[in-house]
Amino acid sequence: MIYRLAFSCEEGDPTFRRVFEADADATFLDLHKAILKSVNYSDDQMTSFFLCNDEWEKGQEVTLVEMDSNFEYDNMVMSETKLSDLIEEQGQRLIYIFDPMFERYFFGSLKEIKPGNMNGVECVESKGKAPKQLKSEDPLAGINSKGGSDDFEIDDEFRDELDLGDIDMEGFQDLSFDDGSMF
Repeated sequence: MIYRLAFSCEEGDPTFRRVFEADADATFLDLHKAILKSVNYSDDQMTSFFLCNDEWEKGQEVTLVEMDSNFEYDNMVMSETKLSDLIEEQGQRLIYIFDPMFERYFFGSLKEIKPGNMNGVECVESKGKAPKQLKSEDPLAGINSKGGSDDFEIDDEFRDELDLGDIDMEGFQDLSFDDGSMF
């Protein structure tokens, strides 16, 4: 069987779309590599696929490398998992996380299943410009392009108003975690 999978993204170019044809026996690693090649991304991120329901809620994860599994789903690795192991019906939704730091992803769905065989995965349609692979900064989180946090500085106007004597310490002096009472 040959799967026809389409991927899009909500950020950046609204015309962005990649369509792949894949042998049902191809692995998620084959699909991962085809996606990266089609958008010219480097292969140095801890990407993942997630199967999703109709509301795009994440289900089974397929990781690039073996990870600790959670209790709900088995740990599945891209190189060991065939597309046909998890994708069985037209309309199946999945997401591909390409920027794990900021959890940015492509939305994917199985558009068609047709008879036949092929080798691996091939990009058969490429429209629009892909978003940048990695965000360089997130001002809300204080993360800069170097991956570190910005230095925290107290605004001079606020420093003049700050008086440590204004902090009510009642209730904090008995706070101890040595007795294990937190858990």
